[in-house]
Amino acid sequence: MTAADLRSMPPGEEPVSQVLERERLARVALSCAVEPGDGTTSSLVRQIGAERALEQARATSEGEPGEMLAQRLAEVDAARQLDQAARCGIRFLVPGDPEWPASLDQLDDAITADGFGGTPPGLWVKGPMPLNELATSVAVVGSRAASVYGVEMARAVCEHLALSGVPVVSGGALGIDFEAHDATLSADGATAAVLACGVDRVYPAQNRRLLQHLAAEFAVVSEQPPGSAPTRPRFLARNRLIAAITSGTVVVEAALRSGALNTAGWAESLYRHVMCVPGPVTSYTSRGVNNLLREGRGAVVTHGSEVLELISAAGDHLVDPPRGEERPRDALTPTERNVVEWVPVSEPARVDSIARLCGLSLRTTEGALRRLRSKRFVQLTDEGWRLVPDA
Repeated sequence: MTAADLRSMPPGEEPVSQVLERERLARVALSCAVEPGDGTTSSLVRQIGAERALEQARATSEGEPGEMLAQRLAEVDAARQLDQAARCGIRFLVPGDPEWPASLDQLDDAITADGFGGTPPGLWVKGPMPLNELATSVAVVGSRAASVYGVEMARAVCEHLALSGVPVVSGGALGIDFEAHDATLSADGATAAVLACGVDRVYPAQNRRLLQHLAAEFAVVSEQPPGSAPTRPRFLARNRLIAAITSGTVVVEAALRSGALNTAGWAESLYRHVMCVPGPVTSYTSRGVNNLLREGRGAVVTHGSEVLELISAAGDHLVDPPRGEERPRDALTPTERNVVEWVPVSEPARVDSIARLCGLSLRTTEGALRRLRSKRFVQLTDEGWRLVPDA
């Protein structure tokens, strides 16, 4: 069917596939020209659709607000961009696609007061993992300058999640992000990285092997088109995607001005679970996460099982309350524990004296003492009863 055939068709009779294709190309163009986190454009797309929003942006005259966007859009060849990406093994997802993470649509309800945020026009993905597999995933984020403690905790949490079949999402950065991905892979789990640059770029360079492996076996994701460079605003925009795609965010280590706290903030605004691994109060890299806990904005987690308990349906993955190390006296009956507390350590005591002190009858006390002797807690001497040393 030619373009002339489409133009000659009565309104409403155009094939649905053609309409969807034009909508996809419009989203490609917006993705290439609009900076991530442009809440104004996101809201407009939600109200009138991507194709009409694109037409409106292109129609901006010189000197009007949006002039620069119109200039950038004029340079975008969406069909060519899509074709080049496909040849590099990169796909472009839009709302309505089977693997589109539906949870991203909630970002339009969490646009900040200054207009930052919103659902991206689409996602560029490289890797075989379908993104709808991340519906029950967990984000694990933290400081780039991770401490030994932070590395140990991040790896332990991610290994437990991986062994439980829960995918882990992070940002592919140094420090906690790297450890989250690496530990998940070491436990044969699934993990995806959400980037602040194009999925065809490697940033940071130190993580080249990791990011290439994720792109080949799992998924690297970005709202930025291929070739895009990372910038500070794009990192902040990327954080909202990590929070929105996942069921909850675990912050392992974060200074007071850490990007991980930004991710936690988005998770909070999207009503996702915010979970914090507390750190030493003397640690600079834990000041931010500890402050989240002090303000009551996160739940304490110290083990992967506690993360599962929070993100799972009520009653699933319940964690037993922590208990200290089992002691010999824990196996005694309440009566025996009562009696043994009143048996002296040095000077032996008679049964009637012990019975009076513990408030029990003579017969009950004597029976308890004999059982305690068989369990080697007390001993009977000529002068009376006394504790066995170290009992």
